[in-house]
Amino acid sequence: MVKIRLKRMGQKKAPFYRIVVADSRSPRDGKVIEQLGYYNPTKDPIDLKVNVEAAKKWLGNGAQPTDKVRALLRKAGAIQ
Repeated sequence: MVKIRLKRMGQKKAPFYRIVVADSRSPRDGKVIEQLGYYNPTKDPIDLKVNVEAAKKWLGNGAQPTDKVRALLRKAGAIQ
C-alpha cells in the first residue's frame, strides 16, 4: 500500500518534516516515491507548504495519508 506520511529531517531537537509518498513497508526516513511538500512545527506560526495538485492526484490514486498528514492536508486545502 502507498502512504502519504512525514519524513523526519533536521537536527536533534529541531525537527523538520517533508511530506512524502512512500511504500508502507519502507522505513520512516527511507526511500520515497515523491515529495509533496514540507512542514516545520518549530516556527510560530507553523511553516507548511504542500503541492496541492500532486496531493490530490495521489489521494485519487488510492494513497492513504496518516492522521497527522490528513490534518496538514486539510489545513493546506487539499482535502475537504
